[in-house]
Amino acid sequence: MNSNKQSSSHQAAIRAEGLTKTYGSGESTVYALRGVDLSVPRGEMVVLLGPSGSGKSTLLNILGGLDSPTEGRVFFGSDELTAFDDRHLTQFRREYVGFVFQFYNLIPSLTARENVALVTEIARDPMTPEHALELVGLGKRMDHFPAQLSGGEQQRVAIARAIAKQPRVLLCDEPTGALDSKTGIVVLEAIARVNRELGTTTMVITHNAAIAKMADRILSMADGRIQSIEHNAHPCAPAELSW
Repeated sequence: MNSNKQSSSHQAAIRAEGLTKTYGSGESTVYALRGVDLSVPRGEMVVLLGPSGSGKSTLLNILGGLDSPTEGRVFFGSDELTAFDDRHLTQFRREYVGFVFQFYNLIPSLTARENVALVTEIARDPMTPEHALELVGLGKRMDHFPAQLSGGEQQRVAIARAIAKQPRVLLCDEPTGALDSKTGIVVLEAIARVNRELGTTTMVITHNAAIAKMADRILSMADGRIQSIEHNAHPCAPAELSW
């Protein structure tokens, strides 16, 4: 465990109390989350496991300020996100949260460097696009367009774009879902490096149980609830994973 994690693990980066999310009403009410309590220490690597429909993405979207709960509260440090209006939520996402999704959402007409620069131009204290791309191992591919990059390289550009603003929290929803095992491991290495070197609190959603071995903490979800929380004293390197 690195020094960032050791020095900050007693403080929660994100805390959730009684999160419930419902859709519809009456007999047609659907529960996406059912009273979730959660505390994520700063600097940790957390993996959320669970089948489709278990509530993983809903939870991540609420923690990242992309969605709001029907009931319950979310805290970022000492600030209550669930008390923010839309303008403050937008500011929170822009300054403190990086998002990585299964699909890369790169702009085809822009190079890797230019895709990352879209974020650095509006961030408060960004790293350079070049530094972000170096961190994910794409220093020699900066001037390539998405069509000239493999799927794994495009996902690493998306990670570089997410981390270039130096977020406190990196939220990844199935970042290897569209990739084969070998390519997925390269992407996970980039995510792990960001967590390790920048001390970024990182949460990764996956249905792939093998990926959990790289986490400090493993949350297993089902039916809108956290079924178990497992602490992993000896996280392995992504290169040691196989699936």
